Amino acid sequence: MNQQLIEKIVGEVLEQLEKVEQPLSKDSIPIAVSARHVHLSPLHVEALFGKEYELTKKANLSQLGQFAANETVVIAGPKGSIERVRVLGPARSLTQAEVSLTDAVKLGLNPPLRESGDIEGSGAFTIIGPKGSLFLEEGLIIAQAHIHMTPVDAAHFGVQNDEYVTVETDGVRPMAYRHVKIRVSDKYQLEMHIDTDESNAGFISKGSIGRLIKSSENRIKVQMEVPKVVTKSSEDSIFNYPKKLLSKDDVREVTTKEIILEKGTIITALARDTARELGISISFRK
Repeated sequence: MNQQLIEKIVGEVLEQLEKVEQPLSKDSIPIAVSARHVHLSPLHVEALFGKEYELTKKANLSQLGQFAANETVVIAGPKGSIERVRVLGPARSLTQAEVSLTDAVKLGLNPPLRESGDIEGSGAFTIIGPKGSLFLEEGLIIAQAHIHMTPVDAAHFGVQNDEYVTVETDGVRPMAYRHVKIRVSDKYQLEMHIDTDESNAGFISKGSIGRLIKSSENRIKVQMEVPKVVTKSSEDSIFNYPKKLLSKDDVREVTTKEIILEKGTIITALARDTARELGISISFRK
């Protein structure tokens, strides 16, 4: 058998393997990685690309009616800029840019973790197009991980719109993505969206799937681990925090002015920022 024939056979085998998708079990969620992108209002489309300009379609996205446009923009901050940021269409009522935390560090900005569309009081940034530029007081966010699903999917998984769940993945680096928001609509297709930082952390690639764990199980676990503070505390009182991870939401629930952590507890960057904003000190047990 000659070399050319061998290469042809190998190529055909690889092509068939690429078409084989990992089968979904009853609790499986397809995972997609959402890279940095921008949604523009009609007014801002014209400001950046010219009067009466309309976005042009490059490729359809998995969610019905959504598409990646041919157009790109530059996002800038005090420390740097990111070029060729894809615009997604169609135009929306409000302009919004979604970046990863790594992107935000490069820009020198500190956007909040938000659900897409929740931009009130979010990060300021500059956006530059071929025909103009804009400085926006708000609109820059790090998108919260979420799952799109239809009402039929929601019934299958036993979840509701706006509920939070955990999604676990296997592989080289198994991960548990917590506080993943459920978004239900007839127009959606079942898919979990995470950003590039989250995908890199879990070695997530095209075709990856996760297992959904219902929020009711999480609530029971949290109630067992974190006792509620039911009495009023003085400003000098202390909250002994028992969990191994301190998040922004955990800090907001604390009613004291000092949090004492067990050694080895992980503190997220947003938790530190929130504590600073609320005047709450964080220290470790000696």
